[in-house]
This record gives sequence, structure tokens and C-alpha cells, in this order.
Amino acid sequence: MVIHEFGDATVFAETDARLGNGLTHDDVLALEFATVKAPLDEVVDFVVREARLRPGFHELVERYEPLVVSGTFHELIEPVLEREGVSVELLANRLDARRDGWRVLPRHEIACDVCGEACKRAALPDGAVVYVGDGYSDRCAALAASRVFARDGLAAYLDAEGVDYTSFDDLRDVARGLG
Repeated sequence: MVIHEFGDATVFAETDARLGNGLTHDDVLALEFATVKAPLDEVVDFVVREARLRPGFHELVERYEPLVVSGTFHELIEPVLEREGVSVELLANRLDARRDGWRVLPRHEIACDVCGEACKRAALPDGAVVYVGDGYSDRCAALAASRVFARDGLAAYLDAEGVDYTSFDDLRDVARGLG
């Protein structure tokens, strides 16, 4: 959403097509967000106005106090959570929003022994983990979880890998599945 509004959608399409095929998730973020040159406050205003939480998020947070691990940015996520009156433990990247192009400040840069990327797996707590995800950056962590709820790209990946998961449309499905 941010890249299409403030960055270069062509770079987004080109890099997204190479994700996992020559480019890591962090590489893609860096290339895409380098095209964003708008002031951070302008982008935050847009995100707060346009971004929507997946239905059921409030209920899931109230019942389970999840750890949210995101491949995107505190600076864009926290204002949306504040708008919604939701408090969660959040692990995400940071931004250096420069006028010559935003710089991604990764949450950590240690490559995973399993996937070779600085992925979300290292953020998972010890013990049994229920993981909910939908995209590329969720793959490695989902493989380490005890139970997975997946949709979209993550579901397609898990299907290809022959990994069991529960599909979901929105987070109310997840809450019911955990119920």
C-alpha cells in the first residue's frame, strides 16, 4: 500500500517477482522502500487513514495476548494499533525515513540456519507455538510452529511442502479454531 502510494510500483513488481529467487525478504524491503521519499508523518497519516486490521484481531488479542512479529515497521504499525486502542507485544523492523529514500533498519541481521535469511523463526518463544500467517516472511517460522493457521501465499507454500495447517479467512476463524 505504501509503495503504491509513495514509492515506485515498478520496483515493487520487479523485486516481488524475485523474492526467494535471488533476493531475500530483507533485500526486497530495502529496494522497495528506498523508492519512498515522502516524509514519515505524511505516510503515517495515510496508513492510519487507509489500513484496516483483519476482522477478529481485537478478539484474538483480548483472548490470547499474541506476540506480533512483522516483516514491516514499528513506525507504521504502532500508529494503527494506537488508532484501534490495541496493545500487543510487537517485534518489527525500524525505518530511517530519509528524503533521498527510506532505509530499512532490520530487527536483526542474523541468518537463520534453516532458511538462510534473517527470518521470524528466531523470534518464536520456546515451547508450543501457534503461528498465524499469510506470506513469504512467515514461511520459516510456520515450519517451526506446533500449529499453523495460514492463508494466501503461506498456504500455497505449505501445500507445496506437504505441511498441515488450518486455513482461515479472518482472525475470528483463528479464535474459533483455538476455542
